[in-house]
Amino acid sequence: MNDLTGKRKPGAERKTSRTASQPAKNDRAEDIRLGILADYIGFHLRMAQDASFRAFAHHAGMRDLKPGRFAAMTVISNNPGVTQAELGRAIARDKSSVTPLIQELEGRGLVERQRSPVDRRSIALSLTAAGEETLARLTAHAVEHDRKLDEIVGDQKAEFINLLKKVADALA
Repeated sequence: MNDLTGKRKPGAERKTSRTASQPAKNDRAEDIRLGILADYIGFHLRMAQDASFRAFAHHAGMRDLKPGRFAAMTVISNNPGVTQAELGRAIARDKSSVTPLIQELEGRGLVERQRSPVDRRSIALSLTAAGEETLARLTAHAVEHDRKLDEIVGDQKAEFINLLKKVADALA
């Protein structure tokens, strides 16, 4: 298995089988009737998010990159000392998903947890040097990925982002 640094861990085996989220090229998805899903914004949001995330992870060469890791690392980098609760609010994740996310990043040597100097009951998060290095590489890929999204959306980008924000704000 690769870690977030893109390096193969010793003894890790390469998997050649496709995952359920990666249909084979000859699958006939266009022949499947979606029913009411065809008109559901939420369904299309999810499909677009999945496609965008898979493309980003593929381009970054980190197929095991899970959703939220890049966002979490970016927020931690921009807010050294952020607590897990603050991070969760910033990336719209609850405690039950933030804790394992941080444990994974810490286990990979990318994030460190320390008692907050302000509130000893809280845990302050920061990126390690390896975390900053990994984030810099991921950010370069994210910039390129966002350029591709800009090409797709074109001059409607501002309107598209505002609509996505409106959906997120109204449903929060």
